[in-house]
Amino acid sequence: MSSTERDYDRELKDTPGHKYAYTFDLDVMHPFMLRSFEPFIRGGSVLELGSYTGEFTQRLSEKFTDITCIEASGDAVTAARTRLGGRVRIAHATFESVTLDRRYDHIVLTHVLEHLDDPVRVLKRVNDEWLSDTGRCFLVCPNGNAASRQIAVHMGIVSHNAAITPAEREHGHRITYTLDTLERDAAAAGLRVIHRSGIFFKALANFQWDRLLATDIISKEYLEGCYRLGHVYPDLCSSIFLVCERGVRPGA
Repeated sequence: MSSTERDYDRELKDTPGHKYAYTFDLDVMHPFMLRSFEPFIRGGSVLELGSYTGEFTQRLSEKFTDITCIEASGDAVTAARTRLGGRVRIAHATFESVTLDRRYDHIVLTHVLEHLDDPVRVLKRVNDEWLSDTGRCFLVCPNGNAASRQIAVHMGIVSHNAAITPAEREHGHRITYTLDTLERDAAAAGLRVIHRSGIFFKALANFQWDRLLATDIISKEYLEGCYRLGHVYPDLCSSIFLVCERGVRPGA
């Protein structure tokens, strides 16, 4: 999030026909993201890069008491502080400009990396400056190869899997990741990938999911089945997921 020409407040606003965050994202994906993190959580501190309006931060606060958030949108910071009160430290800054005086046991980026002008630069700061020697970084991004996206390609709605759609561009997307390109950028930043997976097998678009979730068609058992199937077919999931540990720092 480096360019001074970017309007981060505007990027968070819904556009005609496309929301920044769907009910599916907040009520389905967020719990499954945190569940995917749990086997790799060791306790201690957490740094959340890109806290939006604090929905996922609130879930993190159920497991951590030492939470720091960095968010570039002033509107989002205001909303997050209202939601979370004094339970977390929230800094209004870009990841490229912020100064942090400590390292963290966990660093979380959920649906954030695809918004960055230079993701490798930010991930290098994670590896070189912010992640503790025994810390873990959790990277989650929308998946260009998700079944729902591939269906849209075959329908002629999206040009190709890795395309950035006009709505995504309006919301500040700079890249559409797949597992191989996400691992490429993590490795280029010096991070060491220790786990890779997908989160939630997804064959429908977010707006379709929101309509279904408002009915009794989708059961908890069905959602659980999609989550488990995602471990079998990670490349077809809604989101892709890496757990990383720090690699060699400069001068080490």
